[in-house]
Parts: sequence; C-alpha cells; structure tokens
Amino acid sequence: MGTVNIKSFSELKHVSCQTPKHHMKPFELANTWAYQHWREQKLDAYPNHVTELVVDVNDINCLTPIERAALQRCCRKTNMVIYRSQQALVAKDGLQVVCASFGLNRLDKNLYADQEGISALQVSTQQRKYDYIPYSENAIKWHTDGYYNELDAKIRAMVLHCVSPARQGGENTLLDHEVVYLLMRDANPGYIAALMQADVMTIPANIEDGKEIRAAQTGPVFSIDQLSGDLQMRYTSRTRSIHWKRDNMVQSAVRCLEDLLMSDLPAIFTYRLSPNEGILSNNVLHSRTAFKNGPHATEQRLIYRARYYDRIRGTSVFDAQ
Repeated sequence: MGTVNIKSFSELKHVSCQTPKHHMKPFELANTWAYQHWREQKLDAYPNHVTELVVDVNDINCLTPIERAALQRCCRKTNMVIYRSQQALVAKDGLQVVCASFGLNRLDKNLYADQEGISALQVSTQQRKYDYIPYSENAIKWHTDGYYNELDAKIRAMVLHCVSPARQGGENTLLDHEVVYLLMRDANPGYIAALMQADVMTIPANIEDGKEIRAAQTGPVFSIDQLSGDLQMRYTSRTRSIHWKRDNMVQSAVRCLEDLLMSDLPAIFTYRLSPNEGILSNNVLHSRTAFKNGPHATEQRLIYRARYYDRIRGTSVFDAQ
C-alpha cells in the first residue's frame, strides 16, 4: 500500500525532471511523460505560505489589466487566489461583473441562491434554511462545492466575497486539488484509478418532508475535462451524506485522502477573510471553522458566494505549461 510522505512535499519542489513537453493530458494515468512534465511545472516555485496567495487590488469593481493578470497568474499556479480590495463591492450582483471578466458566466442557481444565482451566506433564523450548514455558525468539513450536482452540472469555479466577518472564527482552509492528485498518484497510481471510477462515490438523495429535493448522485472523485484536459474533483468529508464503493482499493484511497486532509501539509493554507476580500478559485478543496457573531452588524458574518460551470480563463493545464 502506498503512503504519502507529507514532509517531502517541500523537497519535491527542488527535484528536477528532464521531461519533454507533451501536449497531451497529464492527468491520464497512461500518460506518464506528460504527467512528469506537468508535475515538475506544478512543484516549481509552489507557494509556501498563504500570503503568497494574496493579491492587492485598488477596486474590485473595476480591475485594471495588471491586477487581473496578477490574479490569473496566481490561479494558474495554485487554482486559487485571495484578492484584497481597497474599495467595497458596490452591490451583490456586481460580483457577476467581476467574475465575467475572468470568463465566468454560467452561474449555478443552487438552493437558496438569489434569482441571479448568488448566495448570501449568513446565519439564518429560518429553520429549514438553518438546517444547511453554510447558513449556520457550525464548521464545514473539507469539500468541493457542488459535490452533489449532476455530472453535467459540475462546479468548475467559485468565488467567496466577504462583506463582513464574524466576531471570531470563520477561517477558511484551502487545498489545491491538483496537489492532492499529485501526492496520491506518487504514492500509488491505483488510488487515482480507484477514485476515477464512475460509481465510486454516491451522495444520497436530498429529501425534505417526504419530498425529493434532489436525486441521489453517483460519480467519480477525480475526473478529466474531455475538452480542456483539466482535472476536476468532487468530494466531501461528511459521513452522513456519502456512500463509497465497497472495494479494497477504494477504501485505501479514501483513507489516504483523509490522512492528507488531516495532515500538516505545507500546501494547506488557512485564511480568515476581512471585509472587501475574497477567494477566487477553480473549486479547490476547502473547509470553514465554526464562528461566533457579535452584536453589531460589522460582526455578523456575511459572505457572497457564486458558483460557476466555467473554469477561470487562462488557468488551463495547457496555459500553465
């Protein structure tokens, strides 16, 4: 059984691999040459601290070409970036304009999102809404957004924009899913094969008051976009809302993944959003700690969330090479 050597992650970044560039899909297990080239590029100068993910901008409502390029550059390397704006977002729907400038146009109009498809994540007094963890003060475990979506409605990118933080808590933890793939493939390619099976993970149906809100969804953890060759991931650490395929290799792969998420991997970044800051990502793995609101409006956690079926423009696996 393969194991992931967490301590060696930083050392891996200094190992050179003389591999020619191949315009093929590096995430296909049979394509070892393309994988080794991509792997070298991925590890080269990979960030060591969350501050390397932060990009300062003057006005999030009106990004300059230089600011937009800096945000794209960070996303191209790590699939995520944290922007820090001097100016507040003018309006919630202004987030759509910002995202459109990165090629994000197809919004996922999920449950409790507004008419445009943007969700206001805040503690709700509505019992039905409060039952969903994003609308409570409770912690949210590791996941990628939309893991319960139908396979033809995959969430490829998302943004979390902070209007106001809680009095305490509410930190986000972030992990590039491509790094997870890399470490698991190095440990045992069989793990990747197991998690790419079409029937490996099932999310049970969402039923409220005897009515099916969403049907059960079965699909892979790792998948490859057939047009772009980019890696996609659907995952949740929750145990009540997931069924894994009964297979020894699958069980070993899941344990390996869980160990990674519980480790002190240098590529796991923690950040607490302040007003006018946000996380733009290609739907990387993320979690949220529990939080406690204060009595004042500025101490009431309010985060705008937008999910997209598109990937951030200029961050394809081929753009990174």
